[in-house]
Amino acid sequence: MLQDLTTCDMFAGIGGLRKGFTGFALPCSSSIEWDKFAVKTYDANHHAWPGHKRIGDITKVDAHDVPDHDILLAGFPCQAFSTGGLATKAFLGQASGFACTTKGTLFFDVCRVLDAKRPAFFVLENVRNITSHDKGRTFAIMKAALVELNYIVSHATVDAAAWLPQHRERVYILGIRADVHAQLPPYHQQGIDKWQISHQTPMVLGDILHHRGRFHSNDVCYTDGFGEPLAKYTLSNNTWSWLQAHAAKHKASGNGFGFSVVKPHEQTRTLSARYHKDGSEILVDQGPNKNPRKLTPRECSRLMGFDSAQGSDFIIPVSDTQAYTQFGNAVCPPVARWIAYGIAGAVISITGMFGNNWLFRV
Repeated sequence: MLQDLTTCDMFAGIGGLRKGFTGFALPCSSSIEWDKFAVKTYDANHHAWPGHKRIGDITKVDAHDVPDHDILLAGFPCQAFSTGGLATKAFLGQASGFACTTKGTLFFDVCRVLDAKRPAFFVLENVRNITSHDKGRTFAIMKAALVELNYIVSHATVDAAAWLPQHRERVYILGIRADVHAQLPPYHQQGIDKWQISHQTPMVLGDILHHRGRFHSNDVCYTDGFGEPLAKYTLSNNTWSWLQAHAAKHKASGNGFGFSVVKPHEQTRTLSARYHKDGSEILVDQGPNKNPRKLTPRECSRLMGFDSAQGSDFIIPVSDTQAYTQFGNAVCPPVARWIAYGIAGAVISITGMFGNNWLFRV
């Protein structure tokens, strides 16, 4: 049955990719994540299937020791390829891409697992800039490595704004093992770049904000007893003055630094892992004569799609600083769910809803 297919959640973070596949009740055979704070949030929210194996540092593990799985999910670290990461590395005089031995080469750990376990499908996620890094040579090397492992590979840049009130463009790479791909009907042989996104009324920031009169017990550390965000999330006069002065200074120099004050009827820029520092990329307009505020961690959860628009079910067991970092690094579950539907359609086209999945094993 479709539900018999298992996943491996590699570089799991707080489980954005896995959460997108959860609607199909696919068992997760293993999760791989080294950050102890991310693991705390992950374990608080994701069911441990019988036989589930927790793996920490994948660089120290023999890939053959990773449990068998049918779908590999991997949001591999992007700091070596992202625009922000590249700017930081340039400033520090550090290498980037595959020359970055601490993060960029973790892609090859994905290849090690694919080579050892031969799952039928894989889904990889990374920042948009990965396709243009080093004039496209980095991405070409990646695709060549995946094709050499006998996978049919396609990719698409997808903006989460189709599902959420946030512009967040990420590259999603879909791989289908060649023997499985050969059995798909023509429609399901199309690459992920040909998949259609069903359009709906776009969400806006106001849809996910705390509102007076909507108090959730899980939000007691973010809101007062009436559902209003706590005062600590409003920027102090010093921080707000500094941001404005800093932006004016960079504008005068022709640089692009700035902040973004967003009104409830608008969509936001991309939430980043550095949001805890000053919140400058997404500041919530609070009207005249009042400084803007940062999103609360709960609002970040909703902005990313871990909670529904006004939900508060996703457990956030870490500090605000850790929560901001985790959500800023995460994969948006609604985008992962769209990909899961596409893979489910491919599986059903071969086996039927209740057919055997023996052909996915090698």
